[in-house]
Amino acid sequence: MTVVRSAVRTRPNRALTIIAGAIAIVLLLPLVSLVLDAQQAGWAEFSTVLFRARSLTLLVNTVVLVITVAPLAAILGTAAAWFTEKTQLPLRRVWTVVLVLPIAMPDFVVAYAWHSIAPTAQPLAASILVMTMSTYPLVYLPVAASLRRMNPATEESARSLGLGSFAIFWRVVLPVVRTAILSGSLLVVLILISEYGAFEILRFQTFTTEVFTEFKFNPSGAGALSFPLVVLGLLVLGAETFVSGAAATATTSIRRASRMPLGRKAIGVTSGLVVLVLVAVAVPIGTLIYWLSSSQHTTLPAQATLLQATGATVGYCAAGAALAVVLALPISYLSARQSNLFARLIERSTYVTLALPGVVIALSLAFFAVNFAYGIYETSTLLIIAYALLSFPLALSCMRTSMLQVPAVLPDVGRSLGRSASFVFARVTLPLVLPGIIAGFCLVFLTSTTELTATLVLAPLGVETLTTQFWAFQSETAYGAAAPYGLVVIAIAMIPGALLALWFDRLGQRS
Repeated sequence: MTVVRSAVRTRPNRALTIIAGAIAIVLLLPLVSLVLDAQQAGWAEFSTVLFRARSLTLLVNTVVLVITVAPLAAILGTAAAWFTEKTQLPLRRVWTVVLVLPIAMPDFVVAYAWHSIAPTAQPLAASILVMTMSTYPLVYLPVAASLRRMNPATEESARSLGLGSFAIFWRVVLPVVRTAILSGSLLVVLILISEYGAFEILRFQTFTTEVFTEFKFNPSGAGALSFPLVVLGLLVLGAETFVSGAAATATTSIRRASRMPLGRKAIGVTSGLVVLVLVAVAVPIGTLIYWLSSSQHTTLPAQATLLQATGATVGYCAAGAALAVVLALPISYLSARQSNLFARLIERSTYVTLALPGVVIALSLAFFAVNFAYGIYETSTLLIIAYALLSFPLALSCMRTSMLQVPAVLPDVGRSLGRSASFVFARVTLPLVLPGIIAGFCLVFLTSTTELTATLVLAPLGVETLTTQFWAFQSETAYGAAAPYGLVVIAIAMIPGALLALWFDRLGQRS
């Protein structure tokens, strides 16, 4: 059993605390703007839109989708993690990579592919299929990490007592990975309540699709409809915080557990995983390739060539990722080095943006720019800020993980050698946390590349990204013309996805 030493905390730094607090306030601006927008619209507008029969239908649709997709994603993700981490699965290393590929595939592109195959499919059933295939990796990754860290002695003891594979999983393994399953499932719920593109293509109406439609004709009504989304998101985020905080620390061991042989079950398990990957990855990509090879004739002219759209996408997403990393650096350092209540409050408050759908953040930023900073309205600056805010918690998580691995005594050692704190940070701490910074940049870049609603709302006039040009073509059912833009989005997203896989694998080996 390993012995864990508590990290040494540094003395509070007033300047760092002020900077981190100011950044936290900036990150809460979308929430403030939403409240001001509702106040400006008035209670009559708010109540008329929010309490109509249509809103109840949207709520029911959202709840039905959540209680269906989240359990299915949890079952698929947990089963896949169990077979890859605990059994002698043939080509196990290949499966650990292939099973997470849906993360790099935008949900609206997957929905486009399946809708082009079965345009008359029932909207709810099609939405369940698409979102389950897109979100199960969010459960697979944390469960696989928990299984990798498990002490093998408990399983070996259970096996020596004559328990079978199912009994070992139910009575020994499941209690250990339960927190990971719940955390991953709550992330799935956040994705479901914020998704727009996939549901719009599949003709399944939720609060997010209605907010976007309402925005075109009644911006005040869109703001009112955003409140249920925000409340749901905050509830889910609070539940995730509670689940993570209540998690018990699992005992780890440097000894690897022996993997269970599958025997005759190997064919069945492998066949099941093949079907899963075919449905989640092969069919969407194959459909895009099919449409790419077919006629690309359309009456809608392209507003941007493939090269121009790719350049705009890479430029905006890279700028947003860089901004998120810069903003996350002081907060990650503060939360890793100081344990006071104010530091924890600053860190946790920044996670609120994770609970806000992209359309809500986009509408809030548009309201703020129109009323308080008109100079940045309909400029690239506002879109870059949106990308940074949307994915800020992801960058913070990666950077804080790396920051916690750096010995906290380094600043004191540096000062004892006559060096300033800034010199020690730049020459010692920063190089050590560079992997986390790169991982945070890649994660924000990946999510920004596949972001649709904020881009549609905030993209400057005359600027087209891969997602907006794809959306324009698929809206006109010009599948052949949309296909190349969808394929390039996936290709670009897979690059940071591969880097992230290497980083998480490195963390798993260290654990």
